[in-house]
Amino acid sequence: MYLGLDLGTSGVKALLIDAMQTVIGSATAPLTVSRPHDGWSEQEPADWISATKAALAELREVHPLALGAVKGIGFSGQMHGATLLDASDEVLRPCILWNDTRSADQAAALDADPQFRALTGNIVFPGFTAPKLAWVRDNEPEIFKRVAKVLLPKDYLRLWLTGEHVSEMSDAAGTSWLDTGRRQWSDALLGATDLSVDHMPRLVEGSDVSGQLRDVVADELGLDRGVVVAGGAGDNAASAIGMGTVSPDAAFVSLGTSGVLFVSNASYSPNPDSAVHAFCHALPGLWHQMGVILSATDALNWYAGIAGRSAADLTGALGDRLQAPGDVTFLPYLSGERTPHNDAKVRGLFAGLSHGADQAALTRAVLEGVGFALRDNLDALRSAGAAPAAVSAVGGGARSDYWLKLIATVLDLPVEVPADGDFGAAFGAARLGLIAAEGLEPTAVCRPPAVARRIAPEASLRDAFAAVHLRYRALYPAVAAI
Repeated sequence: MYLGLDLGTSGVKALLIDAMQTVIGSATAPLTVSRPHDGWSEQEPADWISATKAALAELREVHPLALGAVKGIGFSGQMHGATLLDASDEVLRPCILWNDTRSADQAAALDADPQFRALTGNIVFPGFTAPKLAWVRDNEPEIFKRVAKVLLPKDYLRLWLTGEHVSEMSDAAGTSWLDTGRRQWSDALLGATDLSVDHMPRLVEGSDVSGQLRDVVADELGLDRGVVVAGGAGDNAASAIGMGTVSPDAAFVSLGTSGVLFVSNASYSPNPDSAVHAFCHALPGLWHQMGVILSATDALNWYAGIAGRSAADLTGALGDRLQAPGDVTFLPYLSGERTPHNDAKVRGLFAGLSHGADQAALTRAVLEGVGFALRDNLDALRSAGAAPAAVSAVGGGARSDYWLKLIATVLDLPVEVPADGDFGAAFGAARLGLIAAEGLEPTAVCRPPAVARRIAPEASLRDAFAAVHLRYRALYPAVAAI
């Protein structure tokens, strides 16, 4: 058996697979986000451990023998979070998460230093890890002086499980400290934030062994001693492993809390001016590009809370037939935006409201706004050399057929829906645990799932959505100006 642990923003998921990659069972435990100030987003690392224990306890109740037979563990995790430890590995402050935008000024200052884009292949976004440390240095100097290690969220779970300070390439590429082409920490970039390689974890590839389970933790969790722990991956790279998105120009669209358009690359292809992320993949010798929007299902869930209905009810009420875009346009910039704007301070907007703008019209506007944001991502990816011919759909939002039809039409690309099964980040993490434990060839393990159906763009609505996308794009400069 092989275990995948996916540390997300809203919860921890534990998933078991066997040697044939059949899912045996899964369990989840929730997490909450603290937002003490506008633009802030934090979590307590201790809560990640508690949630992991809770998920594994639930899994153990149903599958005790399978959990006891685990030979390898892999990780997936929310990226970019700054987990600060002192010399005794004690947490110094709540982790600053990926969607925290307080460090916009520090990010701009680092990005103005040309070596950051040159070495990382990316803009220094406020959500990345390096500007967070610069913010702590500038605003919490006593804490900064005590920092001995900086870990990404999933790597804090690894420390608890193995006692090792280790990260891997796909997650490290989102810190703004990695020389992404060379797959190693950069002394120069760390020095620019008054840190050194000594503050960083050791680096491995995602499919490599990073350590073994500590005896005391194994006994507590009901696992065998000496279980192999793989390097793992950042959440999007882990989803790519789960979906088998490892060949050139293979792509997926993820409708999770954030939205991602991900394309696999056989070589390192940076183009930071496009605001596209160029990161290491979770497998050796591979890279990937992705466009990121900060609020995808997060935008729908926000509106659902205001409407007093579930997101599923709102989308289900639209029916199955894709409708032409309406008069209301929604900008999903609830936490700022990354691709293509790199604007931490911009905020969302409903435009074109009238007396006829009912609940269904606003629901459609939210779904369309996320679709248009993903189209902006596709345009940016194409400017960076990506050429996907189709995209697979993953994430909670992919359960809405209406949304998938809309996205296929807005992107003007077929959307492939995998056959029933769990092929997301937790499954990808379990696959990495399998590869590390058994020494298997990664590409032989990371095969795409069967396609249940292919959603083609609605040709009759293509021009209408293209026209409203232009209206959508024209709104950003106006909103950014105020």
